[in-house]
Amino acid sequence: MALKQKTTLNVQPIHQCVKVTFNYDVQFTRGLFELNNPILAQVITANGEITPKRVLVVVDGGVLHYQKGLLKKLSAYAEYYADVLRLSGEPIVVPGGEAVKNDSRLIEQIHQIINAAGLCRHSYVLAIGGGAVLDMVGYAAATAHRGIRLLRVPTTVLGQNDSGVGVKNGINAFGKKNFLGTFMPPYAVLNDFDFITSLDDRDWRSGIAEAVKVALIKDADFFDFIRTYADRLANRDMDIMERLIYRCSQLHLEHIANSGDPFEMGSSRPLDFGHWAAHKLEHLTNYSLRHGEAVAIGIALDTTYSYLAGQLLQSEWQRVLVTLKKLGFTLYIPELAEELDRPDHPNCIFRGITEFREHLGGNLTITLLEGIGQGMEVNQVDLSLYKDAISLLQDWELLLQG
Repeated sequence: MALKQKTTLNVQPIHQCVKVTFNYDVQFTRGLFELNNPILAQVITANGEITPKRVLVVVDGGVLHYQKGLLKKLSAYAEYYADVLRLSGEPIVVPGGEAVKNDSRLIEQIHQIINAAGLCRHSYVLAIGGGAVLDMVGYAAATAHRGIRLLRVPTTVLGQNDSGVGVKNGINAFGKKNFLGTFMPPYAVLNDFDFITSLDDRDWRSGIAEAVKVALIKDADFFDFIRTYADRLANRDMDIMERLIYRCSQLHLEHIANSGDPFEMGSSRPLDFGHWAAHKLEHLTNYSLRHGEAVAIGIALDTTYSYLAGQLLQSEWQRVLVTLKKLGFTLYIPELAEELDRPDHPNCIFRGITEFREHLGGNLTITLLEGIGQGMEVNQVDLSLYKDAISLLQDWELLLQG
């Protein structure tokens, strides 16, 4: 059938370019909610708007287990700075850990409270907790009124040096990590080092993996710092941890600001080195594996692959694995080797590659290493070589354990 020629208007298209600049500070302090610490109040008054501002607080229940007086401190702080802020009802207490990102009802609960309380876009949501809680609360705040100002108070190493300082929010859905989410920078990030002193050893260690990650792809000197002080970090040296958190945060923020793709419009996620496997391992272990623990395994796997592919010296590969072990990480779990001959099987680790690409679309882009401090991007990988890497990693885990 012949197509009829459609008459078109002889006009030029209108090309629009919208530029938006986001500014936010990452503060470092101790005793954030002590009455003699004005940082939170100063952040709220910094833009010169009329105060007091309404603040809805969402707290990680796991934090309250170790910080039993936190809610009383919050109430006292709000009373002391009543001319600056006013709490909007009782704080919402939510579960900690990855489980909080698997329950979409929590998003609805926060939305309902925001609506009932009459919060507006000039109000604040104050999120206190680990990275998973910050992700969930950030998604709720970003989708109410198309964005209510978010104040993040990360309480874990991983939150303070990585997820809490970035621009992403999200929850899990359809068995996939961060399937639902937004890009919305926080209004401010308030890192209180006192929170991390009460972490258990797993959560203390978990966040160090993100520092190893960013050091390996961006800063060889920083990796040498981590390697040199690995034993002290494993033994909870607070001074070294504070220095690690600051430098890791700095590198993440520099990348977000200067990479040219802060909202991941392309196909590249260099800051997710080691993450294609990590995200899949979290799902395969029903999230019993901490995110940082999964990232450590993912780093070990992609570093081993880089070595087998001839991109990394043997001495560099060994240095990375030994450092991860000194920090206390396990580098191999049985889920790595399940269904390796069936790449499309839902329990095969290689499904993580497909899901990693699907998350962004476009070409597959995975970050590997061509040297310590030098990340490189590839658009295809050799699954047979990854099988060899998994086998070698298993052998090395047994060797290093011994």
